[in-house]
Amino acid sequence: VKVNEPGVNLIQDLSENSFDQAALSQGLALVDFWAEWCGPCRTLGPIVEKLASHNQQHLKVYKVNVDDHPGLAQRYEVRGIPTLLLFDNDQLVERIVGVQPAAAIQAIIDGYAVVA
Repeated sequence: VKVNEPGVNLIQDLSENSFDQAALSQGLALVDFWAEWCGPCRTLGPIVEKLASHNQQHLKVYKVNVDDHPGLAQRYEVRGIPTLLLFDNDQLVERIVGVQPAAAIQAIIDGYAVVA
């Protein structure tokens, strides 16, 4: 996933091993639970990329492939994909299920973002 500058990856893939250290750290983190075969996930992908680019100063964005990491999907009770989870510091504060417009997701992010 390349957004803005070539070679700059604003979205990192997470696994069971990297999830806690990355997503549950200080600040805001948006985690996209998805799968290769999921049509709505492919629709949401560019929206998530746009949000990552627009919010890169105060939001970390991650993806979790539920086929590769079913334990994380189970841990966070992800029953349908795509599902976006928003963490503020280490607390799950929002769950967004299904494809939503960028503006709707941005409004949720803005409710938690502290922009200096």
